[in-house]
Amino acid sequence: MIEFNIEVDAAGLHCPLPLLRLKKALKEMQSGEVVRVTATDPAAHLDFGVYSEQTGHEIIEYIRDDEQQIFYVQKNS
Repeated sequence: MIEFNIEVDAAGLHCPLPLLRLKKALKEMQSGEVVRVTATDPAAHLDFGVYSEQTGHEIIEYIRDDEQQIFYVQKNS
């Protein structure tokens, strides 16, 4: 299991709210810290992928099952 510093529950929220919750959490974090985000929006992986490419924050693990997606995102400065 990956250790994380902050957990964000975005289950039940639809685009763009999961991404906005991730961005808010990252603003409060230090470089190198990890946020765990749980989302049920089927398009969240697309939004998070584009966001990480544009900002340099790294998705260090992505877990998907039938009902939810879990992202571990490491903040980069």
